[in-house]
Amino acid sequence: MVLFSPVSLGDLHLPNRVVMAPLTRMRSGASGVPGDIVAEHYAQRASVGLIITEGTYPSHESRAYPGQPGIVTEEQVEGWRRVAEAVHAQGGRIVMQLMHSGRVSHPEITGTDRIVAPSAIAIDGEVHTATGKRSYPVPYALTTDELAVVRDEFVAAARNAIAAGLDGVEIHSANGYLLHQFLSPVSNRREDEYGGSAQNRARFVVEVTTAVAEAIGAGRVGIRLSPMHNIQDVVETDVADAQATYGALVDGLAPLGLAYVSILHSEPAGELVQGLRARFGGRLIANSGFGRVTTREEAVALIADANADAVAVGRLVIANPDLVERWQGNHAENTPNAQTFYGSGPEGYTDYPRLSA
Repeated sequence: MVLFSPVSLGDLHLPNRVVMAPLTRMRSGASGVPGDIVAEHYAQRASVGLIITEGTYPSHESRAYPGQPGIVTEEQVEGWRRVAEAVHAQGGRIVMQLMHSGRVSHPEITGTDRIVAPSAIAIDGEVHTATGKRSYPVPYALTTDELAVVRDEFVAAARNAIAAGLDGVEIHSANGYLLHQFLSPVSNRREDEYGGSAQNRARFVVEVTTAVAEAIGAGRVGIRLSPMHNIQDVVETDVADAQATYGALVDGLAPLGLAYVSILHSEPAGELVQGLRARFGGRLIANSGFGRVTTREEAVALIADANADAVAVGRLVIANPDLVERWQGNHAENTPNAQTFYGSGPEGYTDYPRLSA
């Protein structure tokens, strides 16, 4: 079965095409240092073709939620080194998702005096801080000069990830976070070269990705997109504009020779995703499961029908550390418990049973 056959994504050589999706789990404490429990969690899941870590912040100002890990301080780098060593000891491969929250945060979370975004437009809603719910603040609109600083923070984070022994990085340009905020005309009202036209709105994402690829090698860099996902007030309801924006984006990414593009969309075999895949010209990781569980049958079909090169799976990897073995043998699956997705301890994190148990 093709789902369980090897595939190469740039410099990443996968023994199978089941990918662990990046999953927010909030287990790294106030310091953002992944500890032994995080290493155990990822090592348990090393039999998937590739692990993509939870979103990891590249600067203190970019932290999105309590318990999120970072890749800024020496302690955080050392924490991730222990994670990478644990995964590699089990024969796995792991890349770090680099995630800048942009306006999806609060000063109580970042410990900084501002929250940043492309434009000074707040999210309509509340954010969970360590002391309770707070209204999202009006963000500070980054200047052109400050965008270069943010770009360099992504580069430094990527270098730190490689120094910590991870196999690569994934740039998070999806789900309403900073880079995605640049892509939507609703969250990006800039009047400089980073706003207005579809090409201008895609510019910063291309610049960040280019800089990271130059720093650590394009074959170790992927990017995650979620066109028309409409989350956290990053709204993309105009089909023509979305096609133009993401078309300009993948046209800018295509010459880089990235390891892969990961696209989160409810119809991965549909015209939008497959059109972007063709323009990108490289490997596609498909992910349909943000609003629903990606089943074995869907994953098998996506690969068998050549609509993706690999499939990102979230909730079933949470609940089944040996998911590949279960899927290969068509065995029963553990059921994910959404009540324990977010927390600080082992419950729902490292205590799901294996088949052998």
